[in-house]
Amino acid sequence: MEDRQLLSDNEIKIKVKNYGFYYGSTKVLTDINMDIKKNCITAIIGPSGCGKSTFLRTFNRMNELLPGTSIEGEVIIDGFDIYRDNIDVVDLRKKIGMVFQRPNPFPKSIYENVIYGPRLHKRYTRSQLDLIVENSLKRAALWDEVKHKLNTNALDLSGGQQQRLCIARLLAVNPEVILMDEPASALDPISTQKIEDLMDELKDNYTIIIVTHNMQQAARVSQRAAFLLTEKIGEPATLIEYDDTHKIFTNPGDKRTEDYITGRFG
Repeated sequence: MEDRQLLSDNEIKIKVKNYGFYYGSTKVLTDINMDIKKNCITAIIGPSGCGKSTFLRTFNRMNELLPGTSIEGEVIIDGFDIYRDNIDVVDLRKKIGMVFQRPNPFPKSIYENVIYGPRLHKRYTRSQLDLIVENSLKRAALWDEVKHKLNTNALDLSGGQQQRLCIARLLAVNPEVILMDEPASALDPISTQKIEDLMDELKDNYTIIIVTHNMQQAARVSQRAAFLLTEKIGEPATLIEYDDTHKIFTNPGDKRTEDYITGRFG
């Protein structure tokens, strides 16, 4: 479905045009068109198996790590088609960072986790690295909890702290877009609240795209929502509706969206 609320060009961070995705010869996503707004949280919702995470990994080309995958259409970020315009994939993944469903800190100290990315790209003095660590942990709302134990193994942190450390590690390389694949599904309610509060703060400086099965979470944290659906087994999923989150959840334009949100299927 066409996006009902058209965005101006200076509001758009990512344009997806006639997008389709294949595993080998099997098409799993088709005919997706959407403009993703800057400095906004966009939630991708839909039943299990409809390709939400696959679509999310499109934006940093992580699907290419799987053999036999291919796409059709265009994915344009800041005016560049990331699949056509000789894009450096390493630079792309620095610009488009990702937070996974389960926290994945390196088995190193908290300090070493945060500086891992920056040191891959540039030489820094110790004082510069110290500042990167402090600023990144502060932006991830973790500094006050760990500032006295930066040399502690990151794996000793709680699950919620580990997830915020992974966000700090991502922020340390100054991305522009943050992809989040079910970032709180493995966390307790208190940790989930901290992640959601952090997302709300981060959207002022970053474009955030989140995949979530949790309808309440999508309604709480996002400003725009995209509903993907596979209507028949064996057919590719497509974008059914994409609009402001409040409208999607209170007055959807498609009965299939309403049925999913109200729990009639999925």
